[in-house]
Amino acid sequence: MDLTIVGVGNVLESDDGIGIYAVIFLEQNYNFNSTINFVNGGVEGMGLLNLLSQCEHMLILDAIEIDDEAGSIYVIPADELNGYGLNSGGAHEIGILQCFDMLELQGKPVPKASVIGIIPSQIEFDIALSSVLLSNFDRYINTILHHLAILGYEAKPSTDQVTLAQIVQKIKYPS
Repeated sequence: MDLTIVGVGNVLESDDGIGIYAVIFLEQNYNFNSTINFVNGGVEGMGLLNLLSQCEHMLILDAIEIDDEAGSIYVIPADELNGYGLNSGGAHEIGILQCFDMLELQGKPVPKASVIGIIPSQIEFDIALSSVLLSNFDRYINTILHHLAILGYEAKPSTDQVTLAQIVQKIKYPS
């Protein structure tokens, strides 16, 4: 796989689902000059370990907790986050960063990865995004597209566009 983009988070907890919405939005609204594998990582945690071991390059889309204003966007190389994964929760709370740590501990190659994160405004039970992240969603997508362009991936809008509202609606009512 050339590049894998993984959206992680929980769509049942409002802004925590931003990575999921973004990966679906990108996959459905853009065509790229090279193959990109889009993955809805949700809250899979350990379920992503095999995927990580097969990837060379990865972008992780997620809500991130940094002491800054809600809606602020960060691009952080994953190797700068080394060690943040272990001992941060019980076995049922293993996330993608813990999987990177596990690969490293097993002596396996760790994908070259970056996290493109946005600071959430609210994390509460709701299948929706806060007004703050709704108003910053286009900027978040443009930041991701800009980072992809730096990596050599050109994006062209698809002819059939799907709105963020349609994506959220489909997640709320999947039938």
